[in-house]
Amino acid sequence: MMYWVLLVLHKLDCLNDVMAAWEEAGVTGITILPSIGLAGWKQKSALRDDLPLIPGMEDFGEHMEATNRTLFTLVGSEELADKVVAATQKIVGDLNLPNTGILAVDARIESLWPRPARPSDRRQLSQK
Repeated sequence: MMYWVLLVLHKLDCLNDVMAAWEEAGVTGITILPSIGLAGWKQKSALRDDLPLIPGMEDFGEHMEATNRTLFTLVGSEELADKVVAATQKIVGDLNLPNTGILAVDARIESLWPRPARPSDRRQLSQK
């Protein structure tokens, strides 16, 4: 069974340490997205309406600093999910406190995991 681990991280100064801890725990891939919560949306301090039609990364400088980061990954065991949770709490601290983050683990994931790692392996698999 696959486990989906989702972290909305408010403490951006912990981002690199959290990613390193997840990798050290055994996570092989992490998706990281900028995100904003309802409070930030209402304050509009984290929103930009002056971005160009096709923005470059430098256009997001201030915007990126005013948002949270949402990290998620799939792991192959409950044991690994527990390691990721423990590693996160060790770095971020008590997630029950305000302005730290939100962490969730969901075990109802259906996946074609493990997928072949190399594109050539995927082509061979799709030809069968």
